[in-house]
Amino acid sequence: MFIVIFVIYFSIMKRFIFILMLVFSSTLYSQNDDVKQVVITFFKGFHAKDSIIIKSVCAENMILQSIAESSKGSQLKNQIPQDFYRSIATIPATILFEERILDYSIQVDGAMAHVWTPYEFYVNNKFSHKGVNAFTLFKDNGLWKIVYLIDTRRN
Repeated sequence: MFIVIFVIYFSIMKRFIFILMLVFSSTLYSQNDDVKQVVITFFKGFHAKDSIIIKSVCAENMILQSIAESSKGSQLKNQIPQDFYRSIATIPATILFEERILDYSIQVDGAMAHVWTPYEFYVNNKFSHKGVNAFTLFKDNGLWKIVYLIDTRRN
């Protein structure tokens, strides 16, 4: 009798744990997908040279930095978001560029997320440079916004 009760109990617990794992992984996937969509939207605006789309996923007080790496050493540059938006919107139509994202590594903890995206950058279909973008996002009233963006650039 004890064995029958144990087998039934174990079977129920196994199902319960399985369902719990499905719910947890579904929530985690959904959260990661929401964060990834913000970065995808950022790049849609970037490639379309549309600063309004880019602004829609960025916090008003976003911090922008770039690290240029060369044989002469590394240099950290700060950029004001308004200057960044203006520079994107004023790129001539004759210049085509594409930042090819090679991968997404996403980490989420509550209202903070971090996205690491290695990339290759092309201008007029010609390789220019490569590096990594590191996005930090904040979930404000249910919406993820980019609060910090730093990238590396090297040949």
